[in-house]
Amino acid sequence: VQLQASGGGLVQAGGSLRLTCAASGQTFGCYAMGWFRQAPGKEREFVAAISWNGGITDYADSVKGRFTISRDNAKNTVYLQMNSLKLDDTAVYYCAQSYRFYVSRQTHLYEYWGQGTLVTVSS
Repeated sequence: VQLQASGGGLVQAGGSLRLTCAASGQTFGCYAMGWFRQAPGKEREFVAAISWNGGITDYADSVKGRFTISRDNAKNTVYLQMNSLKLDDTAVYYCAQSYRFYVSRQTHLYEYWGQGTLVTVSS
């Protein structure tokens, strides 16, 4: 399985971006997917997760109400719509595929990781 994240860039505070993660392989629709982020000098942190069929989602408190995770199993793709971006959202964002079908916030429950896409929010 290979994951390719894209859609990052430079955006002003209050703006929006949509991240996309395209997955290879035939097992995409069987497993939960997640988005994580890592800011300079900080540990990687959970952002959002979605169950195998999209029926269950979970968000970090810091992004709840602003970010939306979704998936299209027919396209082997997961998305992260980010609205009302804040300076603190600046980070490298990673998509990951779990080896479970249910959502999780724990990095060790994710088997495959993308290369990351940089989101920079400016004032």
